[in-house]
Amino acid sequence: METLAYLAPLFHIDVLGAIMLGTLGGLVIGALPGLTATMGVALLIPLTFGMPAVMGLNMLIGIYIGGIYGGCISSILLRTPGTPASAATVLDGYPMAQKGEAGKALGMATIASTIGGLVAAVVLAALAPQLASIALQFGAPEYFALALFGLTIIASLSGDLLKGAISGLLGILISCVGADPISGVLRYTFGVSGFASGFAFTPALIGLFALSEVFTLMERMARDEPNIQPVRGRWPSWQDMRESRGALIRGSLIGTLIGIIPGVGSGTASWISYNEARRSSPTPEKFGTGYAPGIAATESANNAVCAAALIPLLALGIPGDVVTAVLMGGLMIQGLAPGPIMFQTNPDVIVGIFGGTFLATIFMFIFGMALIPLFSRILAVPRHILAVAIMIFCFIGSFAINLNPVDLYTMVGFGVLGWFMQKFGFSQAALCIAMILGPMLEANLRRGLMQTHDDLFAFASGPLTILFLTLTVLSLGWPVLSRFLARRREAKTMTLETK
Repeated sequence: METLAYLAPLFHIDVLGAIMLGTLGGLVIGALPGLTATMGVALLIPLTFGMPAVMGLNMLIGIYIGGIYGGCISSILLRTPGTPASAATVLDGYPMAQKGEAGKALGMATIASTIGGLVAAVVLAALAPQLASIALQFGAPEYFALALFGLTIIASLSGDLLKGAISGLLGILISCVGADPISGVLRYTFGVSGFASGFAFTPALIGLFALSEVFTLMERMARDEPNIQPVRGRWPSWQDMRESRGALIRGSLIGTLIGIIPGVGSGTASWISYNEARRSSPTPEKFGTGYAPGIAATESANNAVCAAALIPLLALGIPGDVVTAVLMGGLMIQGLAPGPIMFQTNPDVIVGIFGGTFLATIFMFIFGMALIPLFSRILAVPRHILAVAIMIFCFIGSFAINLNPVDLYTMVGFGVLGWFMQKFGFSQAALCIAMILGPMLEANLRRGLMQTHDDLFAFASGPLTILFLTLTVLSLGWPVLSRFLARRREAKTMTLETK
């Protein structure tokens, strides 16, 4: 009965309207090349400040789900991924559009995204409470080991291990600005009183992910606007659906599993799912030629990540990907601390998020199928109008939270930093999540050592602490080991070819 009472607010007209608006806005943001779901969530977090928690958070989740799905639109119509998560969709989506079947390709992407999202939402509702009950046993050493594990996963899965590690360490250094969490002594403020509590998190996110995209967009403005053909039709054939059944199921499960692992993300899930669908298909030669199962595999996987990435965020307080790292800012604005305690103190919000994830996925399907004929018009928005509008929202959103001019300097500074990082291949995701996990890492290390009187053996002797420290070592060692094994295989191959 309590669960039904917690779900009731979702069906108030204002909450439903917020979820619908968020999902539709995310779809448009994801469809436009250069604008990402991360940027959309970061940009609109300030709008949720005065909203009730369930309403504001579900609007952001709607932006997330709609944004990840929306990326397939430009992938299929323009051969330009709207978001990194939809890069693999280009392989079969664009050739299908070239055959005059763009509507069918978009319909398959919409259906696959919905199935993947619903499967992951069921797992979210079933698994997150179980993980949270285990996490209630955590003390300071366990939280330290968990935060360390989260940081190493992010660094090791950032494409370039060195650049990922540098980004993560820079994020930890930035998180040290402000008052010491134990003694309260000010650090690295350089006499600026506005930095006494550290960098304001939401303006930093807006700068890092939204303003940096504006700078990148301005670089691309010299290019000609694309010529997009009108889209007709929307439903894939029964034969397409039959051929895609295995890819849909496999992609949904792969996306859910990968979403649970912190720091991996939708892009990785879609590529793994595509490769598995092709490897297990009786007709692998059809992939890359405009084959519906290729679209089904990628879109079911990347949208399954959306709900699955909320599992570590809500249950453990560790973002599952970069969008949920930004979403963590929305939780903080509402005065909520994600983690196992939230299941005890705010069960209404937790159940509301579970239900809101289902509703956002359903709205994504409705809007996606209804707007397929109009998608070509969404992509025709001039880039210079987008750049100006986003920049205005960046400044208004950053200032509106605290009415503090220092937040504007923070936003611009992080915007320039994010632009340079993007330009030179450094991971903005690693920086962002390190800024979140850095204080958790430092505070629990020092608190745990104080509790054990600086006895490192006692600090690291708990079973959960040992488990996460072991996973940390494996996470750091695996990329190095895999590269070593790859070099050995290449050396053997060259030796055999020489002989």
